[in-house]
Amino acid sequence: MSGGDWQRTVLMGDPAHFSVQGGANPHTRTRFGAKRRVDRDEAIRQWGHLRDRLQEAGVRVLVVPPHPDHPGVVYPANAGFLLDVDAERPHGEKRFFLANLLPTRAGEKPHYERVLQDAGFHTEGIDPALRMEGEADFFPAGDRHLLTFGRIEKQRFVPALAWPPWKRVYGFRTDRRVEPLLAELIAPRPLLPLELTLEAHYHGDTALCAFGPGRRFLLAYREALTPEGWEQLEAAFGDDLIVLGRDDAQRYAANSFTLTQGGESFLFMPGGVSESLQGSVRERGVEPVCVDVSEFLKKGGGSVKCMIGDLGPVRASDASDS
Repeated sequence: MSGGDWQRTVLMGDPAHFSVQGGANPHTRTRFGAKRRVDRDEAIRQWGHLRDRLQEAGVRVLVVPPHPDHPGVVYPANAGFLLDVDAERPHGEKRFFLANLLPTRAGEKPHYERVLQDAGFHTEGIDPALRMEGEADFFPAGDRHLLTFGRIEKQRFVPALAWPPWKRVYGFRTDRRVEPLLAELIAPRPLLPLELTLEAHYHGDTALCAFGPGRRFLLAYREALTPEGWEQLEAAFGDDLIVLGRDDAQRYAANSFTLTQGGESFLFMPGGVSESLQGSVRERGVEPVCVDVSEFLKKGGGSVKCMIGDLGPVRASDASDS
């Protein structure tokens, strides 16, 4: 699976210190609100298998070193976003905008920045007053970009008429107020804003996945979006829209990584997605590659795509060893 002179490059975060620190999404806590415990040996094994499958497909993996105070670096899809991610350009001509993460993960930012700059990428920031969690909520799909957002909440426990008699409010991660800035950055390419509705799908890349050549096709979970947003997606994508069933959606089927390189297209998907969904992907000329990363989903609330920061194609001759 050769990519010729250009090689797809991604970020992955070493899981040596992976744990649930902030407990900031519904997957990270038990019914009673206690933080889940990570089987780190299993997480390391699963992470290594995903890395190996990507490398076998010709992808270059840049590893973010582990840090005991920042276990969230295993989810570098939140590191930021790259303008024109699919463009074949040298490192120094790529502009990577670093994200403004929620407070429990804000300390990850300098780790991502250091790895990217050491690799030759140009990094920039955005207005620190605007919460925005990178390509997890802002990504290309066909001839447009999608921006997903939701209400930013102070995460807390509140009383409930249930057992246990409380629940946790999580909210979402990207503030819609970032829309004008992002629209200006990608102009004249259109931006389609979509509001999220399910806290378990707190980032857009847990409910939507553009894949295939030109990112033409879109996996989408209807229940995770407002009715107005769904109508907009149907109008924009038509027959290229693949509706996810509840079981596949809850396995984070949309949290998949698309790869088109060397004339071949693949979709790296979470293990356990249905055969019917895999068949729908194949019918569109894309080969599904299923990888078990269940420890990252069940304990941390992130799957394949959350574990990958897409840096696009770079000239293979410019790349140092990862």
